[in-house]
Amino acid sequence: MYDAVADDYCYPGTTVLKNKLDLRDAAELSQFEAEISDARADEEVPDGNLDFEHFKAIHHHLFQDVYEWAGQIRNVRIAKNRSMFCYPENIETEAEKLFAELKRSDWLRGLDAAEFAAKSAHFLAELNAIHAFREGNGRTQLSFFLLVAERAGRPIGLEKLQPAAFLDAMIASFNGDEMPLAAAIEALIDNS
Repeated sequence: MYDAVADDYCYPGTTVLKNKLDLRDAAELSQFEAEISDARADEEVPDGNLDFEHFKAIHHHLFQDVYEWAGQIRNVRIAKNRSMFCYPENIETEAEKLFAELKRSDWLRGLDAAEFAAKSAHFLAELNAIHAFREGNGRTQLSFFLLVAERAGRPIGLEKLQPAAFLDAMIASFNGDEMPLAAAIEALIDNS
């Protein structure tokens, strides 16, 4: 759960996000959100230029059935475990810089597996620190990353993904150590 200040995204007096089904129980909402976003992830995601607009379109695709604000940048400051994410007033600028860097790197094409993993880890660490949306950042980051990897010729074997270990690697990257995340990504690259 996120810590947020003056959070208009939630029902008054709760930490439950306002949603299209008007679910007021956090566990019910979490289950509905997971089921719907998983189903949407199984569909073809929107095509795009692997830029910030494309990233937002993927968030909209995954969460359009759950939240009115799907695909829109958050406008509230949030933190997790006392670690602040990018302030909302800086999201657009920081995201544009990050996605311009991805474009300058030719979307990570032509790299060997270790280079791809290291540069992917850096990109994902920065994208996670930006945390553009009020909810659903991790799932959107993963869906977007799968597209980047596919287009870079480094498809990912999701069947090898260990969610808890990957989350730990993401947390380490947020704290400045991208090596565990790079190792986790390299282990996921499908070399078949």
